[in-house]
Amino acid sequence: MSNNKNITLRLILMNFLEFAVWGAYLTSLGRYLGHIGLGNQIKWFFAMQGIVSLFMPTLMGILADRKIQAQKVLSLCHLLAGLFMIAAGLYCSRAVGTPSFGPLFTLYGISLAFFMPTIALVNSVAYYALESVGKDPVKDFPPIRVFGTVGFIISMLCTNFIKIGGTAMQSSWTQLVFSGVLSLVLFGYALTMPPVPVKKGEKGQSLAESFGLKAFTLFKNRQFAVFFIFSMLLGAALQVTNGYANAFLGSFARNPEYADAFAVKNSNALISISQISETLCILLIPFFMKKFGIKKVMLISMFAWVFRFGFFGLGSPAMPGVLLFVLSCIVYGVAFDFFNISGSLYVNRKTTNDIRSSAQGLFMLMTNGLGATLGTLAAGRVIEKCHVFSNPGNWPKAWFIFAAYAFVVGILFMIFFKDPGKDEVSMDPDFNPAAEDPAKTV
Repeated sequence: MSNNKNITLRLILMNFLEFAVWGAYLTSLGRYLGHIGLGNQIKWFFAMQGIVSLFMPTLMGILADRKIQAQKVLSLCHLLAGLFMIAAGLYCSRAVGTPSFGPLFTLYGISLAFFMPTIALVNSVAYYALESVGKDPVKDFPPIRVFGTVGFIISMLCTNFIKIGGTAMQSSWTQLVFSGVLSLVLFGYALTMPPVPVKKGEKGQSLAESFGLKAFTLFKNRQFAVFFIFSMLLGAALQVTNGYANAFLGSFARNPEYADAFAVKNSNALISISQISETLCILLIPFFMKKFGIKKVMLISMFAWVFRFGFFGLGSPAMPGVLLFVLSCIVYGVAFDFFNISGSLYVNRKTTNDIRSSAQGLFMLMTNGLGATLGTLAAGRVIEKCHVFSNPGNWPKAWFIFAAYAFVVGILFMIFFKDPGKDEVSMDPDFNPAAEDPAKTV
């Protein structure tokens, strides 16, 4: 019992630090970039998360499955991510005039290349640690993952309220240094986690099996293929509000009527309600997964995105309009968790032990890779076409376009994804859907 409690506390701290790293800048970076004259480049900074997720989570997952223990790969990634993020912040602090796009984007991009794989690696390390002491990840991981969101929220609030040199961190380069320092802390802490065994290549294996590419055979299974495709389509929505919500709220500062409103001056604090909602919604996942199954849970997520964007389009910083901003933040918890966490658990339960880290990396590739890249660039194009930075009154039009997209994706998912039922597919850890007869999984 004491060992179980010990591993739970250790995983709580790991998740807390993991998402504190991200929360230090993710929702506030857009406002900072706008502040230094790089508002039109926001799309590239957030698309970079998707670009590196096209290959880095998969490569690091393969490395963890085949060559180096997952907790060591996690540690190495955080070391490099932290050093380059600190370098990005220091560059901004020492730049003559305003920072140039090229150097800042390069340092930031390299940091992201090593940070993005850690999200899937943290899941793999946690799932193995729980299973090693006889716990069920579907039941026991969500309460642990809650503390990741707590870490994200605390970082967001620090970035919102802490002022350095009279400037709040949400408008300063110090948020980047703050994130980098947290990464370095996790670099050391990851090495204390239980060692995750690697599966060495065996004689007679195919090239794909030797390099851990077997996870891609999941696409042979129609059910999995449709799941991953819609994961990509929904992943397009993930970074839209991260990239633009803070800049959107900050745009109201031009209007004297709203300039001193809490939602404008403390936009990061307002947006943190999204993560508070996320914390609470994580606890609902075990119930919803068992009660309704993956299809209904993902449908709930998709239509929650419709409300997330729609409420932003309808709201304003003053009462009663600000209540719509609050509602948007509340439904974000359902929109994010019911997709990201449930999807990760679904992949974990439906894949074999030897490809589990690779499959998590593949899920990241489709969501935070292809989906986030295409979605962020498309959102940036919408933002440019709406001319929101020169005419803030056009912001609602952009939000309604995003809401319409989420609605269409939800309808198509309802049509094309066959509901596997609450637990119809085997939950055996050695179950391999890719090896099943395709005719049985249409």
